[in-house]
Amino acid sequence: MNMTVREICHIIEQLYPLSYQESYDNSGLLVGSPDSPVNGILLTIDVTPDVIDDALKKDTNLIIAHHPVIFGGIKRLIGSSYTERTVIKAIKNGIAIYCAHTNLDSIWNGVSMEIAKRLELNNLQILSPATEQLVKLTTFVPNQKAQEVRLAMFNAGAGQIGDYDQCSFNLEGNGTFRAGSETNPYVGSQGELHFEPETRIEVIVPKPILSKVIQSMVDAHPYEEVAYDIYPLLNDNPRAGLGMVGNLKKPYGELDFLKKVKQIFKAGCIRHTALMGKEIQKVAFCGGSGASLLSKALSIKADAFITADMKYHQFFDADGKILVADIGHFESEQFTVDIFYDYLTKKLPNFAILKSKVKTNPINYL
Repeated sequence: MNMTVREICHIIEQLYPLSYQESYDNSGLLVGSPDSPVNGILLTIDVTPDVIDDALKKDTNLIIAHHPVIFGGIKRLIGSSYTERTVIKAIKNGIAIYCAHTNLDSIWNGVSMEIAKRLELNNLQILSPATEQLVKLTTFVPNQKAQEVRLAMFNAGAGQIGDYDQCSFNLEGNGTFRAGSETNPYVGSQGELHFEPETRIEVIVPKPILSKVIQSMVDAHPYEEVAYDIYPLLNDNPRAGLGMVGNLKKPYGELDFLKKVKQIFKAGCIRHTALMGKEIQKVAFCGGSGASLLSKALSIKADAFITADMKYHQFFDADGKILVADIGHFESEQFTVDIFYDYLTKKLPNFAILKSKVKTNPINYL
């Protein structure tokens, strides 16, 4: 199978659109030409010079990582940092580097879902839902073609509300139009006012996939000129955002819960707040640096909050109301490689997709 970097990037972004990333992030293709042919893919959490060597050893020339190797600005490439050395080695050896970071954190089936699966949580909800991200898309279709257009929009990702899909509102009425002399109308005649029984279809669409949904709608629509309206919504997006909250199958004592978490995530240690002598069942969590979501976990009365990179004074914010567990940044995001692998092997079943065995966690425990 011959594919370019651009084509594989497109496949990744179908599920993890770049528009889902946070404003400070730097996801996407960071090194390499989008037109280069790809002979193999190497998956990793971080990109280091050792990972570049691993890619060369495995004869793979596209690295897909979670953490962007270029995060802040680079003013020079002289090999004075691991970032510069990594980029220089990748360019010298024709290796492209693609990263999916907070866009992978924000989608429903991303980093948080993998944590939820390991903890065997149910009744899942986004901890901090994305805001100002939904629109309502409305179009007007001849009655006999309404179902065909609806399905096209649904298949493109429209009409998802929580755990329900193919959601729409439909209202029948009469549309009017007069075709001009240069038109080829689906119904009616040039120069004559036409009344057509139509269905008004309304669906909810996340902004990151709006253009895709519109294109699918237009392709399925019988009219030469497709009339549609887009309305911005103030609703939160319940299927996108940072962190998650869910319930354990059974309550655990605090110490047993921490031991379970340590085992699941293979954590070298867990930094945590004082034990309060209460049972743990409602668990909030966020992979990576999620300290800013502690207030969200408190507001929903979670029993525990799992994340990483908590600073000393941030532990005080638990205020004896919640068990906070810092399991380590790498440990909380280690399953991103599995996310990439499961998705890409389904999309590219005959392609060489390998997991790097290089240990990139820079933190060690004594």
